[in-house]
Amino acid sequence: MIPTGTPRDASALYNEDLAPVPPEKRQWGAFEIFNVWNNDIQSLFGYTLAASLFLTYGLNGWLTFAAIILAGFIVMFLVNLSGRPSVRYGIPYAVMARASMGVHGARFPALARGIVGIFWYGVQTYFASTAVALALRAVFGIDALAADGAGTFLGMAGVDWLAYLIVAAFQIGLFLMGIEWVGRFLNWAGPFVYAVMIALALMIWWQAGNGIWSEIGVIFQGEGDGNTLSGFVAVVGVMVAYFAAVVINFGDFSRFVKTEGQMRAGNFWGLPVSMAFFSLIALFITAGAVVLYGERLTDPTEIVARVDNLALTLIAAVTFFAATVGINLVANFIPAAYDIANMAPARINARTGGLIAAGIAFFIGALWVAFISAIGIAGFVETVGALLAPLYGILIADYYLVQKRELDVDALFSEDKAGRYYYRNGWNHRALIALALAALFSVGTVWLPGLQSLSGFGWLIGAFLGGLLYVVLNKRP
Repeated sequence: MIPTGTPRDASALYNEDLAPVPPEKRQWGAFEIFNVWNNDIQSLFGYTLAASLFLTYGLNGWLTFAAIILAGFIVMFLVNLSGRPSVRYGIPYAVMARASMGVHGARFPALARGIVGIFWYGVQTYFASTAVALALRAVFGIDALAADGAGTFLGMAGVDWLAYLIVAAFQIGLFLMGIEWVGRFLNWAGPFVYAVMIALALMIWWQAGNGIWSEIGVIFQGEGDGNTLSGFVAVVGVMVAYFAAVVINFGDFSRFVKTEGQMRAGNFWGLPVSMAFFSLIALFITAGAVVLYGERLTDPTEIVARVDNLALTLIAAVTFFAATVGINLVANFIPAAYDIANMAPARINARTGGLIAAGIAFFIGALWVAFISAIGIAGFVETVGALLAPLYGILIADYYLVQKRELDVDALFSEDKAGRYYYRNGWNHRALIALALAALFSVGTVWLPGLQSLSGFGWLIGAFLGGLLYVVLNKRP
């Protein structure tokens, strides 16, 4: 039950976007949560990742498939934990973090998540624009090769810039229309992408024949180091790490769900079930491409390029655009908007936060081809992302073990020095100590050669260490 006495005069910490969403205003159910994950899974990068896992570790195709499903159950367990308090109290991740980090200290995890979101929002905007550019070139007969070299600016031709502007404007417009319209877009995009991917799989089956079924299990074997167990563990770890950013801020979406049961149902059908189905399609198409073309193709656009068909190209372009915009809204744009709003709630609402995020991200995406992709800034973003692992552990340990699942929502918006979450000057120093110590490991998986072999499971281990240290420190007087 949500307390009704949240103090609106605590303007430094409160605005309407961060306020608890009352049950009567929640419009989402299991289907919307299901499609949040559908769009997260179905992006161009999501397909490429799944296809690459089948090729990289040299496992039996069905064993890799099983590892991906196991990862889906692990992620489902994690988001059920992080989403439950937001369903109960209607608060976003940025506010939830105040309980463990302090009403002012929560700005740090919000900023870290916001930086990661803004960076990848810009990058995904660029990749979504490549799908639009593909359609424009197909419709107007523009030669992609002729567009290279002269006439380009920052590595992109005029048609690329037009496509980039179209995608950037579309995403901002959809966000400004409100969370209900975002949900409607996700509900449309998820099933549409599945329909097209199934059609592509059927086309591969028709061309390759029934013999493809006997090849699926063995066609990828012999490519890895031969260690079946390590390969299986690595696949699970990589897939869990892929969802790490959304795991921590899942409350930004679960707060709009009517009941916890609907959240759990959406997570079940959207994670292990949807991951299993999508990965089966990726397994089938990737194996079929090897049979048909003799190449190990992980990018679906390359497979579409093998078929010189305008209609298929346009359908594929719309599909890839919808899928990539979907994940961009879910994993990057909306979290960054809330996190920026949390930095100064009295002056910045979610709409303004979204515009700020989009403005910064526009330049990141525009500079991706010419500069950013070449200078290794991804290492910086991965380092910031590694900080989210112990933050997740601290947030979960605080809610379930320290707070005993009971929050004082009024205190989350109060700067009263006697408030429950004010701690010391608004910062919980025990949480900061736990974060610093656990981050030595999680950040080390990014930079230290001796720990890089654990990078897939580094997120899970870092989260466990952060939570454990936080609980231990809170047992001290």
